Amino acid sequence: MTLATDHPEIRDAVARLCADFPGEYWRAKDRDSAYPKEFVDALTRAGYLAALIPQVYGGAGLGLSAAAAILEEIHRSGGNASACHAQMYTMGAVLRHGSDEQKQRYLPAIAQGDLRLQAFGVTEPDSGSDTTALTTFARREGDTYFVSGQKIWTSRAAQSDLMLLLARTTPRHEAMKRTDGLSLLLVDMRAANPASLSIRPLRTMLNHSTTEVFFDNLEVPVANRIGEEGHGFRYILCGMNAERILIAAECIGDAKWFIAAASKYASERVVFGRPIGQNQGVQFPIAQAYARMRSAELMLREATSLYEQGENPGEEANLAKMLAAEASWAAGEACLQTHGGFGFANEYDIERKFRETRLYQVAPVSTNLILSYIAEHALGMPRSY
Repeated sequence: MTLATDHPEIRDAVARLCADFPGEYWRAKDRDSAYPKEFVDALTRAGYLAALIPQVYGGAGLGLSAAAAILEEIHRSGGNASACHAQMYTMGAVLRHGSDEQKQRYLPAIAQGDLRLQAFGVTEPDSGSDTTALTTFARREGDTYFVSGQKIWTSRAAQSDLMLLLARTTPRHEAMKRTDGLSLLLVDMRAANPASLSIRPLRTMLNHSTTEVFFDNLEVPVANRIGEEGHGFRYILCGMNAERILIAAECIGDAKWFIAAASKYASERVVFGRPIGQNQGVQFPIAQAYARMRSAELMLREATSLYEQGENPGEEANLAKMLAAEASWAAGEACLQTHGGFGFANEYDIERKFRETRLYQVAPVSTNLILSYIAEHALGMPRSY
C-alpha cells in the first residue's frame, strides 16, 4: 500500500531545494505581500509542479501521495506552498474529465513551466461555501460562452495564465437539481480582453496572493469547457477531495515544523537554572500536539491510499483535512507559547507560520461544513444545509 509518508528520495530532494529559500526569504515576501516567484520557478524547474501530469505529457506521472510528500516537505522546511499548490489539485479535473485535445494543448506546456494553471474560480461574495448558489453566468452563443459575474478569494489569479472557472450555464430555477446547470471552463487569461476581465488584489492577514475577479462578457470558446455542459459541479468534487488531502499534507508539515521548533527551544532555553522543557507544563502541550499530528497523519495516509486506488474518499479526505488543520493549529499554539515573547518576533518565523496555518480551519472548506458533512454522510443525520 502506498502511504503519504513514503517517497523518501522526493522528500530529501525537496528539503534540499527548500534550503535555498530560508526564513529570510519568506519573511521578505510576507513583509512586501510579494509572490515567491523564485521559489515557484525552482519547483517548476525541478519538475515538482508537474508531479501529477502523466509522462506522456511531459510530467512525472506520480500519484497523489508523491504530491502530498512534496507539499508536506515545503511546509516542514518553513516555507509555504500556497503559491503553487493549486496546480496540483486542479490537475484532477483536466486529467479525469478533459478532452484529449485539451490535454495535448495545455498539459505539456504546464509541465514544462511555460503555462501556469494556478487559479480556481469558484467562490463568490454572496454564495460563500454554498457553491450551488453561485450566479456567475456563461451565456452560450454558437461556439462561444460569454461570461459575466464575480469571483472572490481566487488566489493567484494575477500570477496564473489559466483559470478553472465554475459558472452557471443553466439558470438555477430551470435546473432539475441544485447541483445541475454548472459548467467548468478552462479560461486562458492571456487571451482575455482587458475590458472583460479585471483582477483586484485583496490584502489579508497572510501573504496568499488572493484576489477578486470580475467578468464582463468574457469570451471563452466552448472548446475550453471541461467535460459535458451542466456537470461541472460533479467534476470539481473529485478535485476538492484531492485538494483537501493535499492541504492536510501541508498542515502536517506545518505541525512538524512547529513541534521541532518548540522542542528545540524548550531543550535549550534555560530559565531559573534549568531548561524550560524540563517542566511538564511546557512539555505536555508539545507532546500533545505531536500526538494530534500523528493521529491526523494516519487519517491522511488512509485518504491518500483510497484516492490512489481510484476511489472518491469524501469522508476520509474531509476528516484528514479537519484533523490536520486542528493539529497544526494546536502545534502552533504550543510553539508560540513555548517561545513566549520571542514567538512574536518575526525573525523566528513563528508568527508568520502561525498566521499561515490558521487559514486552514477556514479554507478550503470550513471545519463547520466538514462536521455537517460527517453528520449527514457518515452518521446518517438530517441534512443541515
